[in-house]
Amino acid sequence: MPDPIKLLRTIDLAIEAMHRTPGRTGRLIEPVDADDLLIVGDLHGHISHFQTILKIADLANNPRRHLVLQELIHGKFRYPGGGDKSHQLLDLCCALTNLFPKRVHLLMGNHELSQWTDHPIMKGHEHLNDLFLAGIEEAYGDQAQAITAAYSRFFAAMPIAVRTANRVFLSHSLPTPKSLADFSLDLLTHDELPAEAFESKGPIYRLVWGRDVSEENAAAFLEKVDADWLVTGHIPCEQGFAIPNSRQVIIDSCAMPAAYMLFPTTGSMTADQFRSSVHHL
Repeated sequence: MPDPIKLLRTIDLAIEAMHRTPGRTGRLIEPVDADDLLIVGDLHGHISHFQTILKIADLANNPRRHLVLQELIHGKFRYPGGGDKSHQLLDLCCALTNLFPKRVHLLMGNHELSQWTDHPIMKGHEHLNDLFLAGIEEAYGDQAQAITAAYSRFFAAMPIAVRTANRVFLSHSLPTPKSLADFSLDLLTHDELPAEAFESKGPIYRLVWGRDVSEENAAAFLEKVDADWLVTGHIPCEQGFAIPNSRQVIIDSCAMPAAYMLFPTTGSMTADQFRSSVHHL
């Protein structure tokens, strides 16, 4: 485990870097100095997949490439005492953000939101929030409380969406038709949002939790966010990705096969070009 004092500094520096990201307005990022963008789906603590993605992205040798990661926490990897090890991936992503502070974007998913707001989230019969806290306790002992608080500050600072110059919108999911009426792009341009925006009936909660991927709902959402194409995660995909409608790709990177997308951020894209940007790890 990293030294707790050094880790706290790493997390705080990553928070500062997220707030200072060029092209960030509120919780929305419109990448600056970008030629292409690589986006990964849900990772859920999968460090070996993260390491593979770093090799593919090769950020050091592609200075105008941006990398978008999402759903970092709540995974299947456990400590001997049963605690969740996914905080280790969060630590690595903080370090990566500090190394490439303008080009790494960590999107808030429903699991980060639930951990931050203490909204119960379960898989099977397991309470994932509790397992995450138990993992931090198992790893850091008497420093666990300070590190948990730093992670909460990190979750609170995460961007919620990315929109590229060529009209691709990236978010963890999209609201249901019933919730879409209360959603607007302007909402994402504010850093300071009321607490109720993140609660179960709030627009941010519904943005990261929605599962309606019908043609009609995707089209209505894209009209709301002024974009042509949508990339999301959130929904498990047996093949590592899914194309649920003519304008959306779902990326899943936490199992095998796992997928990612790599596409240019300028110039219009046809439907075939958009879909062909999907690759397997």
